[in-house]
Amino acid sequence: MANRLARSQSPYLRQHAENPVDWWEWSPEALAEAERRDLPILLSVGYAACHWCHVMAHESFEDAATAAYMNEHFVNIKVDREERPDIDAVYMRATQAMTGQGGWPMTCILTPTGEPFFAGTYFPPEPRGGHPAFSQVLQALADAWENRREEVLSSAGQVLDFLSEADDFGGEPLSAEDLDRAAVTLVKQGDPEAGGFGDAPKFPPSMVLEFLLRQHARTGDEEVWSIVCRTFEAMARGGMYDQLSGGFARYSVDRFWRVPHFEKMLYDNALLLRAYLHWARALRAHEGSEEQLALAERICHETADFMLTELRTEQGGFASALDADSDGHEGTYYVWNPHQLMKALGTSDAAWAVQLLSVTGGGTFERGFSTLQLLQDPDDPQRWERVRARLLEVRAERTRPARDDKVVAAWNGYAVTALAECGTLLDRPDLIDAAAEAATLLWDLHVEPGFVRTSLGGVRSEHAAVLEDHGAVIEAFIAVLGATDDPRWLDRARRVADRALAHFRAEDGGWYDTADDTEALVVRPRDVSDNANPSGSSALAHGLLALAAVTGDHDVRAAAVDCVESAAALATGAPRFAGWTLAAAEALHDGPAEIAVVGEVAGPMHRAALGLTAPGAVVVATREGSPVPLFEGRQAIGGHATAYVCRDFVCALPVTDPADLAAGNQVRTGTRGD
Repeated sequence: MANRLARSQSPYLRQHAENPVDWWEWSPEALAEAERRDLPILLSVGYAACHWCHVMAHESFEDAATAAYMNEHFVNIKVDREERPDIDAVYMRATQAMTGQGGWPMTCILTPTGEPFFAGTYFPPEPRGGHPAFSQVLQALADAWENRREEVLSSAGQVLDFLSEADDFGGEPLSAEDLDRAAVTLVKQGDPEAGGFGDAPKFPPSMVLEFLLRQHARTGDEEVWSIVCRTFEAMARGGMYDQLSGGFARYSVDRFWRVPHFEKMLYDNALLLRAYLHWARALRAHEGSEEQLALAERICHETADFMLTELRTEQGGFASALDADSDGHEGTYYVWNPHQLMKALGTSDAAWAVQLLSVTGGGTFERGFSTLQLLQDPDDPQRWERVRARLLEVRAERTRPARDDKVVAAWNGYAVTALAECGTLLDRPDLIDAAAEAATLLWDLHVEPGFVRTSLGGVRSEHAAVLEDHGAVIEAFIAVLGATDDPRWLDRARRVADRALAHFRAEDGGWYDTADDTEALVVRPRDVSDNANPSGSSALAHGLLALAAVTGDHDVRAAAVDCVESAAALATGAPRFAGWTLAAAEALHDGPAEIAVVGEVAGPMHRAALGLTAPGAVVVATREGSPVPLFEGRQAIGGHATAYVCRDFVCALPVTDPADLAAGNQVRTGTRGD
């Protein structure tokens, strides 16, 4: 018999609907049940594409004896971290404090009022590698609650005191020297051979790369340029990237990007699409190699196509993720052995493909299988296209990984921004159309009435949007304004910004991740670190900077400054965890540039403007007569599309030749005037 999760909107929670565990969703009713029964809460947090979440579910939550013990001694609550990042943030901080590490599945034991007193991640069904069995952990915790209650409550109080302690969210403005020191630190942490930062596992550092691209545009630092190019190329050529159909997996388990953790997340691909687009334009400006430029643009086209083909929902939004597993194993859909290639391609093409794609007899992954790498460009591009098409045909017959169709506002915001920019710069109107459609879904279904974080199948959830959602959607709406000449998006961006400014500010000038009119948890979360995706404060900084650039609103700009300054200590002390904040700081240092293109939309001048490397430049194109404040008094000179490069609404001389704009003279050194 299905449990309560069968009624959930979350695909992840519904994956557990047939468990014998008597699961609850997080709710006042669940906490009240724990109070009524005088039992601790077992909180299990994960997400649909999480491999080890599936493993623990199969090993423990589907086991009748384990479930019976859980039901007798705990009130069990299952949370989708993508729906409720606020709950995840509070208890992940507790987990990291108590264990020194974090991850998913996350298991926390709470008092009936929500204070945590025990935490961990994956627990095996039997003792393994020095870790106790899950059943042993449960028995010890139940005994402690029953027989050592005062000790448990004291421990919970200490953890709550720690969670309630305010971090240092103050800071001074980040100077150019601060940004340069952050870049030096990152270069020192860079892997000179394999690209990326640090050792395995390696996560795609999209936000750090965006900062370094902007820092290089300002300084011309060649060490920065070297690590940026090495990282972009290594990620694109390794097994973390799907060499057949595009799209990036979550991370690489090894230093050289060979073997991924195979789930594909929307936020990774959206942020990486934009980063590769900006690398491509930097290669043009930097006169980089033609081979690297071709690689960067190919990755942009393929990643955008992957998003449209594999993640787009019927309603026009983008699904959260593709699972890592199929047929009971991780990566089965994506990996190959020489025999499979021989069967699919025949002797000659298979022998060629084995060498080209680094498929070995022993395998580079598990069970004799290899991921596909493309470490060098094919010596015969036409042959590669034929081989690639055939392998896609064969792969299509395999069991496809499951898809989490949940639409997350922030992640769709990143996708909209990336597709709008990519569609304009690479002359792909289909991408602009997709961006506008997804933005419309966000406005119609998520923002109004009352901003919610998630939806599924065109149905809104009841989960309130967090700060990251507000920031990402503001920036997305400005990106669609810039790409479509539709002034409605400016009003919509303002509406979202007004709510963010009214409900998320902290007393010390920083920002909370949850609004003041939403459900209160044991502590109100606030975290300025950029991890898998941008923090709420850094996402808001980017959104507000874009809005201020087209409106001239100094209060909005000041709020963006507050966002950056609230993370200044982290940005200077641990820049790997503040890439998006540092990228916003580079934009602030440069203005950012406001570029109004009058007289055309998605034409040569518009593409030239988007091709500029000015850090964080905001580009809007329109025909004459636009009500957008940035265009007030701007005209197309002599009937030609005309670009105005401005900062704080003070503009350089107008440009009517895209080549002159691309030369960059008007971006930094042009005469300023009216």
